[in-house]
Amino acid sequence: MGASDTTKDPGIGSSKDNSTNGSLPMDIDDIDFDDLDDMLNSITLQELGEDFLKKFCKKAATAFFDQYGLINHQINSYNNFINYGIQEVFDSVGEVKVEPGFDPSKRGEGDWRYASIKFGKVILEKPNFWTGDKFVGEGGKEYLELLPRHARLQNMTYSARIKVETHVQVYTKKLLRSDKAKTGMAEYVENQLEKEEKGEVIIGRLPVMVRSELCWMNGVEKDDCEFDHGGYFIVKGAEKTFVAQEQLCLTRLWLSSAPSWMVSYRPVVKRKRVYLKLVDNSKFENLIGGQKVLSVYFAVAELPVWILFFALGASSDKEVVDLIDLDIEDTKIANILTASIYDADDKCKGFRRGKTALDHVEKLLKNCKFPPTDSAEECIRNLLFPNLIGFKKKACFLGYMVKCLLEAYTGRRKVDNRDDFRNKRLELASELLERELKVHLKHAERRMVKAMQRDLYGDRELQSIEHYLDASIITNGLSRAFSTGAWSHPYKKMERVSGVVATLRRTNPLQMTADMRKTRQQVSYTGRVGDARYPHPSHWGKICFLSTPDGENCGLVKNLASLGLVSTTRLEPLLDKLLDCGLKQLVDDTSSLIHGEHKIFLDGDWIGTTKDSALFVADLKSKRRDNEIPLEVEIKRDEKHGEIRIFSDAGRILRPLLVVENLKRIKALKGGDYSFQSLLDNGIVELIGPEEEEDCVTAWGIGHLFTGNKENPPMKYTHCELDMSFLLGLSCGIIPFANHDHARRVLYQSEKHSQQAIGFSTTNPNIRVDTNTHQLYYPQRPLFQTMLSDCLGKPTYPRHKGMLPRPEYSNGQCAIVAVNVHLGYNQEDSIVMNRASLERGMFRSEHIRSYKSEIDEKENLGKKLKSEDYVKFGKMPSKIGRVDSLDDDGFPFIGASLQTGDIVIGKYAESGADHSVKLKHTERGMVQKVVLSANDDGKNFAVVSLRQVRSPCLGDKFSSMHGQKGVLGFLESQENFPFTAQGIVPDIVINPHAFPSRQTPGQLLEAALAKGIALGGVQKYATPFSTLSVDAITDQLHRLGFSRWGNERVYNGRTGEMIRSMIFMGPTFYQRLAHMAEDKVKFRNTGPVHPLTRQPVADRKRFGGIKFGEMERDCLIAHGAAANLHERLFTLSDSSEMHICRKCKSMANVIQRPVLGGRKIRGPFCRLCESAEDIVKVNVPYGAKLLCQELFSMGISLKFETELC
Repeated sequence: MGASDTTKDPGIGSSKDNSTNGSLPMDIDDIDFDDLDDMLNSITLQELGEDFLKKFCKKAATAFFDQYGLINHQINSYNNFINYGIQEVFDSVGEVKVEPGFDPSKRGEGDWRYASIKFGKVILEKPNFWTGDKFVGEGGKEYLELLPRHARLQNMTYSARIKVETHVQVYTKKLLRSDKAKTGMAEYVENQLEKEEKGEVIIGRLPVMVRSELCWMNGVEKDDCEFDHGGYFIVKGAEKTFVAQEQLCLTRLWLSSAPSWMVSYRPVVKRKRVYLKLVDNSKFENLIGGQKVLSVYFAVAELPVWILFFALGASSDKEVVDLIDLDIEDTKIANILTASIYDADDKCKGFRRGKTALDHVEKLLKNCKFPPTDSAEECIRNLLFPNLIGFKKKACFLGYMVKCLLEAYTGRRKVDNRDDFRNKRLELASELLERELKVHLKHAERRMVKAMQRDLYGDRELQSIEHYLDASIITNGLSRAFSTGAWSHPYKKMERVSGVVATLRRTNPLQMTADMRKTRQQVSYTGRVGDARYPHPSHWGKICFLSTPDGENCGLVKNLASLGLVSTTRLEPLLDKLLDCGLKQLVDDTSSLIHGEHKIFLDGDWIGTTKDSALFVADLKSKRRDNEIPLEVEIKRDEKHGEIRIFSDAGRILRPLLVVENLKRIKALKGGDYSFQSLLDNGIVELIGPEEEEDCVTAWGIGHLFTGNKENPPMKYTHCELDMSFLLGLSCGIIPFANHDHARRVLYQSEKHSQQAIGFSTTNPNIRVDTNTHQLYYPQRPLFQTMLSDCLGKPTYPRHKGMLPRPEYSNGQCAIVAVNVHLGYNQEDSIVMNRASLERGMFRSEHIRSYKSEIDEKENLGKKLKSEDYVKFGKMPSKIGRVDSLDDDGFPFIGASLQTGDIVIGKYAESGADHSVKLKHTERGMVQKVVLSANDDGKNFAVVSLRQVRSPCLGDKFSSMHGQKGVLGFLESQENFPFTAQGIVPDIVINPHAFPSRQTPGQLLEAALAKGIALGGVQKYATPFSTLSVDAITDQLHRLGFSRWGNERVYNGRTGEMIRSMIFMGPTFYQRLAHMAEDKVKFRNTGPVHPLTRQPVADRKRFGGIKFGEMERDCLIAHGAAANLHERLFTLSDSSEMHICRKCKSMANVIQRPVLGGRKIRGPFCRLCESAEDIVKVNVPYGAKLLCQELFSMGISLKFETELC
């Protein structure tokens, strides 16, 4: 162990280790090193050198992503659940007792029978599916492995069976007599066992996370898809992932000042919560300043805090004041304490004597609405701070609560901030599944108890446990929660919350990964949520401060920063290690409390004290760096309040930082082993949590460790960032020069454009059927590199010196972009493209759309349907569309070209009814694949995929990596484009007006840098916060023989003349977004109308009309275009005619009526006047006529004034 590990000085560390030429570190605990430290500090770092350390940072970050990946938090949490969490859920059920129904008519012979059920060990199988009796009968296997790709293709749920060991006992209760002298009771009840049964029972199915320990894909060499890191579930064929939920941390005391001054101790179980409040009390106004008294809410009662202290065994007021441990000279505090004593005296006379206080508590508990069954002592033992055993310990903790509240009230302690990340925990798979499973298990248990009760009567026999436990409750309950996204509420019993589960979007791999790194804060009211939407200083390095959606979820949905990790529950006991470091445990005796000792809390529970907190923390941290205690443990020393807080619970966001004093150990790493685990084991890097970070002095980068001179020595840094760009999230960290752009533009790129960019979403499209997928034909990677894109890459073949950055996170192509106006076709964010480039395949993409249809299997129909109603796939002449491309089985052949109105899947009933699936308006394509399969509900289904190749056309949307989105406004042929002296013609021309007001100089810097790289320049990095200076970029261009500022002399393609002004030109990375004109175009002449109102239907797919609403009407009125308005809203919409009687001014109907001479004539007739005279025909919208008739049905008659024109 190095010397400076044992010293308290958090400086940069000594270099004594290096004196042994990087071999074993010397044991130098006995030398006093404080003076030597400062002398050697600078030398050590200088010896290592800034460049060496920067390279090391890059290697360390690469090792981090190699070990943890990007969605490690999802998989870790799920693994934690299947290894420990699910067992805890079943253990928490305890013993389920089934009472008999006590119905005398069914009693039968003998005594009432009782039953009890206990759950034991939980066993999870790997996902498999049952092949069916038929298959097994022919000699096949009964169960086959279910792989994620099967579940995806066959619309099945990728889930594992849960087996639980159960222990069932059936017994009767006998009343036996005993000798009162010996046992103290005249009679007692004994259980007589009748029947006992042990066995394993299948209780349901649990959805399995892909690539977790239960999954078949865990640890296989060849994956389905190169880009797939797992972390999601497959439920009914859809990919679902958890969005991490931000919840307030319940393990710590919570201080609040609004609505009243209060400190609360809040375990998860509601009954065990304790609230201590400062309450206004007008009784003691005659006491100076005694308007506020301390009142405690515990279990169901509210009582003065002094009474509770005495109930806990305090013997005098002096002892209580000592427990509270505050300066009584402060009159504010003294007044409150005095008033509280008066209040206690007022509520309960003589509470200091004997057990009076305890009796008072008992009386309060018994007088409430639902009194607890236990005595007051039992209640205090089990419900008041249940983790502390012993009344004196509980009194100490209560004293600490009073101290915190009064310190906050007098301004010596800050009130807790609910937006600070130290007060928050992220709930992931483990906590969420545990919560949901408990709800369904409770439901299954209730059903089981009811069913068992019926069979406990005398005349019935109790069956085996499988008959009563309905496995479908848990299976269906979990899959319903995943499908609908409605998850059980954290603490409200019957409520559900939305937004916990999201469907994984797969436009490109970046979007998929970003979806799994999202966090969400549930807010009950979306209006005023205080500061919840703002970035908080504690987000630094853990949550990206830029990528958040715009709109109503702004600031509530966040993304993890690049190096963010989420801690999981650690089960190793820490207490022994803490005792080694000098922890004095609490004893159940108040007299041993020594003032001035520092309190130590482990996960919010007070476990002991220590004399020297600095030494204790230094010792504990060195143990953590030497891997003696888990790396995820967080240690915070709060010197001001004399507390040490240690956390080892799940859901804290941790991030790796370099430990400056141990940087010298890098040299000692054997054979340059830079795996992340070895860096952690050697204490070179450590994981820091949100609260411990407040104690660190962190350098922003390696450069800051070297700044300083003799007059101005460098800061004493304890830790150092790996790189500043890791403060950003995944989608922000790969934006070049992000720190030069306006923040809003970076947000647009990271949240919108990067996730809508068409890339290459998956490498296994043949074995997937997605409703909609896009693929770019020739994806490229950008010319520049950023620190993040570099560290994400995998080390490639040995002949490559560098790393090949991970290409799937940049989806687009490098286009030569000129900044110029082009005949007015690129104003207001439109862009002009070179037609020849598009014909060569630039931005060409393929779009696949799948159509699904399912039918019931014949065997499964049963007696529900008649045989002629049975629907099957097949070809038959159809009235609703063309069936030319269909084969006899009802599916089109591969390669068939289908247009709007063609039938994709032929499906009909035996009775002749047509159920075929038809291509809607604007849908067309070539048949790519046809899949026929069955899912686990016993339904056959078919999927037909249509392929379309799309080259960019007018109206398609593109974007650079700087939030500069533009729409294609004109395709210009190459010969008309401007060209440079070298003959280079731009692919894209954008308008110079896009830059000034948007403040995105980053794009210009990117173009200038990429131009240098394309010409063979050495400077390649565009990492945010550590970018090259403008001078370095311009010098690189100048050295390569180009204009320093990236401008070029160009010639007019139309005339061949030289253009006077210079044009800025350079390669820029452009993305093609998924919004295409072909998917949006809407046109119609006449078409379908709504059968009720006879107005054109909405919806583009149904060939509907375009809404001409109130505001459009106002515009035409303002123009005075009355005839146009009449035509738009009447003639072209729902013009119709009706008859009106001019006598009674009501509507006349056309009816057939008899006239004299026995003839019948048909014509307008007024039923009110009973005449056919003076009836006129008027033009009205059909909607008006309908309204008139609907009102008439309610007994309201409309009168129409008519006038001959």
